[in-house]
Amino acid sequence: MDEAPQVLARRRPHRQRLRGPQPLLHLPARGELRELRLPALRAASSLPATAALALLAWRGAPAPPASGPEPAPGDWPVYGHDAGGSRYSPLADVNGGNVSRLETAWTFHTGALTPASDLNRKAAFEATPILVDGTLFVSTPFSQVFALDPVTGAPRWSFDPKVDRARGYSEVTSRGVAAWRDGTGSTAACSSRIFLGTIDARLVALDGRTGTPCAGFGRGGEVDLGQDVDLKDFGDYQLTSPPTVVGDLVIVGSSIGDNRRYDVESGAVRAFDTRSGKLRWRWEPLRAGLGKTGAGNAWSAITADVARDLVFVPTGSPSPDYYGGLRPGDDRDANSVVALRASTGERVWGFQVVHHDLWDYDVAAPPMLVSVTRDGREVPAVAVNTKMGHFFLLDRETGRPLFPVEERPVPASDIPGEAASATQPFPITPALTAQRLRPEDAWGLRPEDRETCRRLLSTLRNEGMFTPPGVRGTVVFPGSVGGVNWGGAAWDPSRRLMIVAADQLAWMVRLIPRESYESERRSGADNRLTGEFARQEGTPYGMYS
Repeated sequence: MDEAPQVLARRRPHRQRLRGPQPLLHLPARGELRELRLPALRAASSLPATAALALLAWRGAPAPPASGPEPAPGDWPVYGHDAGGSRYSPLADVNGGNVSRLETAWTFHTGALTPASDLNRKAAFEATPILVDGTLFVSTPFSQVFALDPVTGAPRWSFDPKVDRARGYSEVTSRGVAAWRDGTGSTAACSSRIFLGTIDARLVALDGRTGTPCAGFGRGGEVDLGQDVDLKDFGDYQLTSPPTVVGDLVIVGSSIGDNRRYDVESGAVRAFDTRSGKLRWRWEPLRAGLGKTGAGNAWSAITADVARDLVFVPTGSPSPDYYGGLRPGDDRDANSVVALRASTGERVWGFQVVHHDLWDYDVAAPPMLVSVTRDGREVPAVAVNTKMGHFFLLDRETGRPLFPVEERPVPASDIPGEAASATQPFPITPALTAQRLRPEDAWGLRPEDRETCRRLLSTLRNEGMFTPPGVRGTVVFPGSVGGVNWGGAAWDPSRRLMIVAADQLAWMVRLIPRESYESERRSGADNRLTGEFARQEGTPYGMYS
């Protein structure tokens, strides 16, 4: 039996459901779950001064559906359960009182790591299966799809896009697939479809009942997403998150490899006809004339408010991550949540969480649609969790913050030609992570380990969050994989409770002058440094982190 990624099903324990309110789970605040209770949204002055967790609660009656029709009980038809990404199921048979007694019902081995390949070391099983019309659909790191019986785990069909494993890829993962129905109730071929984005940049349409490619979609059932993109490097332009389906449109962003060069691929968001595969609209996150840059892409999941004809796009940083001297200004619509008209791609509003990003602070968590109470009325909102541990709550229709956001001064860059933003937006809501790492916070298994770490921290530039990278080396805290990343959050509308997984992981970033980059990279390899060296080609600096 191979050790490939697996799909596990857990059997419900046979135990009477517990009644009445149950206690919340409290975990240590060292980078896991935290909790924060807030009153109904009245005024900023009513907020508590401290925050000890990553659970956000608004008091009031249960809210109406945030993003459109609710899925049928027991279904999980979208990556985030519903179009708004709540990750909430109303089913209550499994609860805090009996979850410890779950047993394995079945195990399915995907075989994704067969045949053996050097890429297997990069492969990450990160998929959230979807459950539609009694079938469980799951994808593998190499973009294979399996349709399974959810009760027994028996395969109903499978599809392999035959990704070339002899080539290199920036990421080897797939976080899921999307489903579409034609709305007629027909059982004809391809009247229900599964859409898959592949790590080699294809959008594939499969018959939901058989797994056969839908011949009328694009060419032979797939669209080449690289056909209208200026590809620089094969394998660095990909799809790793599931597409988003709204009506008869399937909408995709892209995953773009970091720190290769200043002018990487466009981070365009595109919508295709679910039947024909024809391009219906395209939205560019970076405006023409912004400078020598690329990316600003939406690599995480895009959420939707179907009733309002809106999609909410989480965008990343412009290229390269750690040097912005060739892209002066705030880089509007990068590092943002942007609301687009789903039917046309028209930009409705945007809210930027980081100006002129120099820290790889993409908006990684899918924007979550919630409904909150303010001044006695329901307000449709977008909850935005960030890598910085900041939490923004925005009016869904206008993008205006529902809690005040302050522009605060932040440290300046000491790199010639770099113009870091003088201020950054800080929400007044308490942060979900610590906001600074000091030498005295160093930790180690042994006293000498702690002292080594303390000395290293003392040598780095460290003026708090948003300290720009430099040749001396800079502490970035939370780091680019810290705070709230692509795993996002979950929203319980009945209790007005948001549950967030937040990491407190520090990063060290150092810019390396171009003339010494190669020698330092070779020296680092010789000394088995385990961090990342990247060229940031076309700029005066490479980087190490």
